[in-house]
Amino acid sequence: MITRIVKMEFEPCRIDDFLSVFEASKLKIRNFKGCHHLELWQDNSSPNVIFTYSHWDNEASLDNYRNSELFQNTWEKTKVLFNAKPQAWTVIKRWPS
Repeated sequence: MITRIVKMEFEPCRIDDFLSVFEASKLKIRNFKGCHHLELWQDNSSPNVIFTYSHWDNEASLDNYRNSELFQNTWEKTKVLFNAKPQAWTVIKRWPS
């Protein structure tokens, strides 16, 4: 199992636009083969900084999603809303196991 954390920074006036995109996609992402968990986090002091936090079977499952039409469509709608380059980390849980 891997965890994917993606940090996105949006134009402040575009936060609601992103939240609409996420709302329309969240269940499709969550139900994508290999995805076991999906959360959306918003920074308390900088509300234009938003993170996705997801659990995947493995890198291959994440790659299948990233190469899917669902991801491509969602990404096209999302990337135009950024005001900084997104950052992403794929991590594994070490403790508690």
